[in-house]
Amino acid sequence: MVEDDPVISRFISQGLGQMGHETALACCGAEAIAQCDGPPFDAIILDRMLPDTSGIALLDELRRKASFPPVVILSALGSVEDRIEGLDAGADDYLVKPFDMAELAARINAVARRKTGRESDGGLTVGALKLDPASHQAICRDRSTALNRKQYSLLAHMIRQADRLVTRGMLLEHVWGYSFEPATNIVESNMSRLRTKLLEIDCDPIETRRGSGYILRSERCA
Repeated sequence: MVEDDPVISRFISQGLGQMGHETALACCGAEAIAQCDGPPFDAIILDRMLPDTSGIALLDELRRKASFPPVVILSALGSVEDRIEGLDAGADDYLVKPFDMAELAARINAVARRKTGRESDGGLTVGALKLDPASHQAICRDRSTALNRKQYSLLAHMIRQADRLVTRGMLLEHVWGYSFEPATNIVESNMSRLRTKLLEIDCDPIETRRGSGYILRSERCA
């Protein structure tokens, strides 16, 4: 748990301890990075307002690590824009203070159970689908297909956000680096080519939500 308020830290640690969780505490970003260099955690509870960095900046640094656990942001910053920013930055869930301990515990349990979008041995996996960064291949059971750089980046982002809606705007920002809407169907055409590649390995996990975006369904990768 990364939280600089000792009262909140103690409250959460005691509450989760009563539910069978063991909690390590960090009061700033530097402590969190140091602790994450040790044995992997099942989940991270992350405050957005820290004395030495922002939670968003820390989240970005944590994402670069090989063993990046699920993250639940717990913050007093609760506007729609704040929540979108946190989730787009890579958080698995976002809970606003003040909060109910039982709800926090339930959300932690949910993200810790999720086996999707976790880097393992330098790759990304969801169910039987694995993305290999060394060969730029998508692998499902005993079959594989080579992806170009954009298809690889697109699938990697979808795996990290598995079972959650990913909008066209989110893909433009995270995969292409665009902060604007180009007057082309660049997302749709690349997604179509990616899905064709996945069908080569008998894998069809991506669902189109017309007018909304896409969802990679983890159950379709079983």
